Amino acid sequence: MYPTFLRMTPDNRARYATIFKLLHHFGWNWVGILSSDDGIGDEESQELSKRMSQHGICTEYIIPLIGEIKRDIQKFKIISESTSKVVIVCGSYTNNFFYLVSRMPSVVKDITFILPPSWSRLFLIKMDYSPLNCSFMFLWSILAKVHYYDYGHGNVSSCLHDPILEDIWILLFGCRSQNQYKNVFFERVLGMSLTPCPNLTDWSEIFNKHTPIPSYAYMAVKFLGNAVDYMMKNKTEQNRFQHILHKFVREIEYKTTEGETINFNEKSEIQINLYLQSWLFKNNGLWRTHISVMRGPDYVPKTFPNMSDPRFWKTGKVPVSRCSVPCLPGSRKKFGSSIHKCCYECVPCPEGEISNISDSENCVKCPDEEWPNEKKDRCVPKLVEFLSYTDDTIVAAFSAVSILCCLLTGLILGLFIHYQDTPIVKANNRNLSYLLLVSIMLSFLCVFLFLGRPVDVTCMLRVTSFGVIFSVAVSSLLAKSIMVCIAFKATKPGSPWRKWMGGKLPNCIICVFSLVQVIICVSWLSISPPFQDQNTHSYQGKIIIQCNEGSVIGFYSVLGYMGLLAAVSFIIAFLARTLPGSFNEAKYITFSMLVFCSVWIAMIPAYLSTRGKYMVAVEVFAIMASSTGLLGCIFFYKCYIILFRPDLNTKIVIH
Repeated sequence: MYPTFLRMTPDNRARYATIFKLLHHFGWNWVGILSSDDGIGDEESQELSKRMSQHGICTEYIIPLIGEIKRDIQKFKIISESTSKVVIVCGSYTNNFFYLVSRMPSVVKDITFILPPSWSRLFLIKMDYSPLNCSFMFLWSILAKVHYYDYGHGNVSSCLHDPILEDIWILLFGCRSQNQYKNVFFERVLGMSLTPCPNLTDWSEIFNKHTPIPSYAYMAVKFLGNAVDYMMKNKTEQNRFQHILHKFVREIEYKTTEGETINFNEKSEIQINLYLQSWLFKNNGLWRTHISVMRGPDYVPKTFPNMSDPRFWKTGKVPVSRCSVPCLPGSRKKFGSSIHKCCYECVPCPEGEISNISDSENCVKCPDEEWPNEKKDRCVPKLVEFLSYTDDTIVAAFSAVSILCCLLTGLILGLFIHYQDTPIVKANNRNLSYLLLVSIMLSFLCVFLFLGRPVDVTCMLRVTSFGVIFSVAVSSLLAKSIMVCIAFKATKPGSPWRKWMGGKLPNCIICVFSLVQVIICVSWLSISPPFQDQNTHSYQGKIIIQCNEGSVIGFYSVLGYMGLLAAVSFIIAFLARTLPGSFNEAKYITFSMLVFCSVWIAMIPAYLSTRGKYMVAVEVFAIMASSTGLLGCIFFYKCYIILFRPDLNTKIVIH
């Protein structure tokens, strides 16, 4: 509206950024607002409340002091009934505030006030400052210093016709004015006891002549005077004087007595420093501590000094001004029915999520490779689980048993080779016995493919190796069973089964039935081979290093074909178990296949109901148990005859 208007008094709203930073620094998000009941107070309190809500700070109440003592007392009691311990004062200075805090000290005994620069005049009044002790005060930089002795050395009492000087006089000396309305105000409202005024002749008797006071009016005159002086030196034409004066005032720079350069910004406002101080009153003196200096309207302080000293606070420690207790890391806010965002409950983060800051509104899910720690305030690597050689006792047990069984199988193989010419070894094709023992020995060794941390190579060799090895072993037993049946039928004179006797048929049986398993495994590895996989979902807080079968059809085809061979071998051996002959292996094969099938049938539900390393342990146990069953059922009795009953190992017994 007024393009030539230049503002010499700083905008109070420039301190908002510092207020927000101060509140966040001490964790205050629940405050009250006290304002003057005028346009400035209303506008400032509403804008401050709105901007605080944008910064996560809630306003519990806004109290306008309307100037009526009784009504203001009732409003002031709201402070004592509230839970906020920080009150921000807005608007113009009002004497009612002084009256209320001095008459009702118990209401503000633990309240920390944040006062605007315009309220610094409060402390010109002689009063008990204890209710306002440990308050924060904003002060603008002193632009110009006017000394009291500038008023001259005349009779001071003769200057009291100036209302402002008269007010200062009354406040300093507590003396009566010629204006009876002033006397009533100072006596009733401020509670002062007035006496006759002294007759002093010199200001120096009242003030130190070097004591300055800030004056924005004085600064305005200096600005304008400098601009006029500059224009006069440049001999500006009189008819253009008023036209360009505003331009010179806008562009001129002025240095204060403290060396600070002052000019106007694009908003026609002067840019000066804003100081935030902590005011402490003790021993009838004022102690001011600089907390922050705001350089310009857009400056935001980065930090504040350490204020843990008890003397900074009324209660000896930093007050707590919050609607709800802070939510510690590991929890989040849960908002209820309150309209304020500062009022909430704290609930723990759900499983798999963390919060690493206080008062978090949301929890963050950990990556798949990590899991929350016990406090749920950070993600830690998940425990890696597999059958480890160093950490699992069961691996040591499996390794020891596998090696011992492998050595035992090798010992039996050596024993059979040493006694290869005896009837019990030659019966039922000793070459098949050798092949069966080698297969059993390899099956014990393939257990080590399942132990330790799996990799892609071991994953591909695990199932395929024991699948082929067991297929060879079961094919050998099938060949033995078939040869028992053929041998019995070939004993009859003129039997056509004689031509099937010999080593070609069993070798052919082993090759054909084992080759089928090899083809299944090669197809599986070619189409969708097993690979190392990390299972992060089966267990909370664990990463299971396991082998992914790749093709489930391939995996179950290998197991299914092996089961089919075992079933056929069991049936043929079962049918041939009653055939005569001392060394008829059919009944031993029947029992070994019964053990083999029982182990693998029992393994299926155990395998499907477990996860992680225990699932692998079930596989290892099934391999070792079935291999031990084959070894024990078929060869232990023969070893007993060879070593301890050689009298039974004769051809006579065979017939």
